[in-house]
Amino acid sequence: MLKGAFSIWKRDMLVLRRSLFSELVAVVASPLTFYLAFGFGLRGYIADVEGVPYTVFMAPGLITMTAVSAAFDESAWSMWFHRKVQQTIEAYRVTPITVYDIVIGKIISGFTQGALKGVAVAAVIFLLTGVRFDPAHLAGYLAFIVLGSMVFSCAGTVCGTILDKPETIGKVQAVIIMPLIFLSGVFFPVSSYPESLRTAVMAIPTTALFEGSRRALLTGGFDGSLISILAVTALVAFAATVAIFNRKMAE
Repeated sequence: MLKGAFSIWKRDMLVLRRSLFSELVAVVASPLTFYLAFGFGLRGYIADVEGVPYTVFMAPGLITMTAVSAAFDESAWSMWFHRKVQQTIEAYRVTPITVYDIVIGKIISGFTQGALKGVAVAAVIFLLTGVRFDPAHLAGYLAFIVLGSMVFSCAGTVCGTILDKPETIGKVQAVIIMPLIFLSGVFFPVSSYPESLRTAVMAIPTTALFEGSRRALLTGGFDGSLISILAVTALVAFAATVAIFNRKMAE
């Protein structure tokens, strides 16, 4: 099973290699703009957040946002393009490659692209701002990123599988993906919400991702309840993606 998934991942990476530099330049622009606009533009108005300067508080969220957004984009557009334009998915189906191979291969491709782009954003923020994190905190942070990228890759794969019009993918990003990201504590702590809403917001998997990854990177803390929410979401997302993709291929 993994051999087929690896073949799909390897093909996607060969395609990425042709445009890696331009991809990284493009993906750095947006989070860096957010960082400069909010971090420096508002620093005179916003005091420390949860005991750290606002620019430091915001950095993990922007890196995480870049990684999972890239995972969604890669999975959604790659799956749609290979299914509707290049007919690559049909070609896979006449080989010994299974449904699980295709889904796992796309998830790994999405995670790889997300990781590369997240590292690019982190490097630029580190170089320009002097923000630093303890390397010992990376293991906990990566645990959240791996599961978060899996969830977003699954969501992207589902979109690329069931949506026939490319503009609809953009609408899903605008109406569902971005609000989920922005309302989950990228730019402000969840404690800012009214108490009546806080429990509901904390139950959202994206909140578990951003809150848990920030705590892991800034303090080295590893919240078991947040990683559990994310792990269950990732498993459910994977099972749903396989079922949806399998059903679509059977039509």
